Amino acid sequence: MTETLDGTVLDTAARIRAGVESVLAGKPEAVRMSLTVLLAGGHLLIEDVPGVGKTLLAKSLARTLGVTVRRLQFTPDLLPSDVTGVSVFNQETREFEFRPGAIFANVVLADEINRASPKTQSALLEAMEERQVSIDGHTHELASPFLVIATQNPVDMEGTYALPEAQRDRFMARISLGYPAPADELRMLAEHAGEDPLDTLPPAATHDELQALMAAVAAVHLSDPVRSLAVAITNATRRAGELRLGASPRATLHLVRAARAWAALEGRTFVLPDDLLLLAPPVLGHRVLLAAQAAAAGRTGPEVVGGLLARIPRSAWS
Repeated sequence: MTETLDGTVLDTAARIRAGVESVLAGKPEAVRMSLTVLLAGGHLLIEDVPGVGKTLLAKSLARTLGVTVRRLQFTPDLLPSDVTGVSVFNQETREFEFRPGAIFANVVLADEINRASPKTQSALLEAMEERQVSIDGHTHELASPFLVIATQNPVDMEGTYALPEAQRDRFMARISLGYPAPADELRMLAEHAGEDPLDTLPPAATHDELQALMAAVAAVHLSDPVRSLAVAITNATRRAGELRLGASPRATLHLVRAARAWAALEGRTFVLPDDLLLLAPPVLGHRVLLAAQAAAAGRTGPEVVGGLLARIPRSAWS
């Protein structure tokens, strides 16, 4: 087993990352997490207050990739058929024809996903999990790679619907951006106040380069002790008194896939235990449900998951 990834593959990742960071100033951690989810074949949920750059991050990541991109503005009147597509009767051929919805793209930007009704949100479930859409008894495959980047406002904001548990569990990770530091905000005003930074952002990778990068990530080695640690982490959430719903088996799979991508971005061909410990809060935190006492105390899912990591005995995975 080689210790480091091929330099060409790493160069592709570095170009994508640099392109996004040129638009979104001062948020390297969020950019890296976004790239991790992309390379792991997952989906990303970006949650924060309006105006901090959620949509800008999603659009800039999509722009740096040489793939097809569609944007969906989730509103209360958006219909499931707007997402998945619809069969329309053709008067000339006397047959039904399928007209694809916005989900048929490599990168789908689901903007303000929690402003649409739960029925419309659920239209994404099959697509996100199985990379296909079933309409009128016919199954339509989605393109590869396929990535949903969803943005949402906090649930206490006006006009929002809380995402159901099944929907949240489809997202590999949830991140927040927060307000920029004063120096980064000054840089933003100096560089982008007069123009849209996306207008001059060129693609940083071709479709073939992206596929090669994802293949390299999938080949990253996962040792038996690291697998045991992943299972120990998710099992700890199921036994925790602070939680009334722990992480699912899908969460365990997402955790190790994200760890592979994280290791690859470090240039390694193997996953370390520290990769799992670092990624557990953003990967598991949005999937768990807090018990009443923890919620009343103002705890958050990522905080509880982070606290559980210190309680896992080393003997459980070494």
